[in-house]
Amino acid sequence: MKPTLIAFSLAALLGSTVAIAAPTAPTSNISHEQFATVLSGDWRVPQNAARDQYRHPEQTLKFFGVRSDQTVIEITPGNGWYSELLAPLLKDKGHYVAAIVDPSVSDYAKKSADNLKQKYAADPAHYGKVEVVEYAPKTPVFGKPASADTVLTFRNAHNWVDAGNEAATFKAFYDVLKPGGTLGVVDHRAKPGTTAKDNEKNGYLPTDYVVKLAQAAGFKLAGESEVNANPKDTKDYPDGVWTLPPVLIKGEQDKAKYLAVGESDRMTLRFIKPGK
Repeated sequence: MKPTLIAFSLAALLGSTVAIAAPTAPTSNISHEQFATVLSGDWRVPQNAARDQYRHPEQTLKFFGVRSDQTVIEITPGNGWYSELLAPLLKDKGHYVAAIVDPSVSDYAKKSADNLKQKYAADPAHYGKVEVVEYAPKTPVFGKPASADTVLTFRNAHNWVDAGNEAATFKAFYDVLKPGGTLGVVDHRAKPGTTAKDNEKNGYLPTDYVVKLAQAAGFKLAGESEVNANPKDTKDYPDGVWTLPPVLIKGEQDKAKYLAVGESDRMTLRFIKPGK
């Protein structure tokens, strides 16, 4: 008997329609109490903690299904905002990897790498088990193939698009993840109906463009969240997203206005590498 006939016969016997179950979303094993502990940690930079209201770290990491026993790679952690949370949460049972741009690429990359490594070295109690991986932007490799459970990137995709490295970067995510692994992407969300070209150099990206990038690399879109949405963000600033906090590129000019807007409207996307 053909599979379609089997399904039809079963539905007839049960007297109801047979529904195909949706893929199960990954479930975090990190409790609210554990998040509360790291969010209130005295090792956190005060300016970083002040941004929790915009970045919603607990809700974001739970949406991505981050677990304390996973190998998690964060791409270009910047000043270590998420390192302050992920490194302690993964310290006992998991493995946190900070993937940074090869310091030899530019003075900026070197300064950024030096600052982050100094941050880790100064606090071995929280960062002593962190692994730092350096990668070449044009030919990125983030670790051994199929070695990571989760890859996370926060507000970086627009930079890769501007540099023309986006396809190679998403392919490298796919390569380093285990089958069934998760890619979590947060970035500044462009106005609906606009293209990547329309948003060139302003820091925003269309959601559908990012989805297509991931799908071209082999990923499947598994979920979208509005946890980092900000409807106050009009996305029409002459100086791009950097007009808003935390950068506030215009300095004191209209500062109160931009502080009232808050940080940018952001897409939050969860992708899965098929195969498990």
